[in-house]
Amino acid sequence: MFGKVLIADRGEIALRILRACQTMGIRTVVAYSEADRHAGYLRLADESVCIGPAAAQLSYLNIQAILSAAEVTDAQAIHPGYGILSNSVELANGASPADLCSLAREPKPCA
Repeated sequence: MFGKVLIADRGEIALRILRACQTMGIRTVVAYSEADRHAGYLRLADESVCIGPAAAQLSYLNIQAILSAAEVTDAQAIHPGYGILSNSVELANGASPADLCSLAREPKPCA
C-alpha cells in the first residue's frame, strides 16, 4: 500500500480519486494548473502542488512536471486519472526509475 498518492487529473475525476484514497487512509497530493488554483477539491486534499500554466500541454500533460511534483511531495505513487495520461507509457517509464508507482500503465508491477 502507498502512504501518499499524487493525483494528476482535475475536476470530478480528481475528486473521485481523492475520496477513494481518503477512504483507504492514503494521503493525497493534487497536482493542479494555474487555471484550477481556486478549485474546491484542492482544499480537500492533504497537499496540493502547482504543475504549470493553464495550457494542458504545459501542465497536466507535462510528464516531467508531474514526476517532479511527485518527487518534491514525497508521493510514492501517481494516479493519472482517466485521460491521456492513463495510457502514457512515458509516465510509467518515468515513474519506474524514480521508485514511483504509476497506478495506470506500469512496465513492472507496483510493489
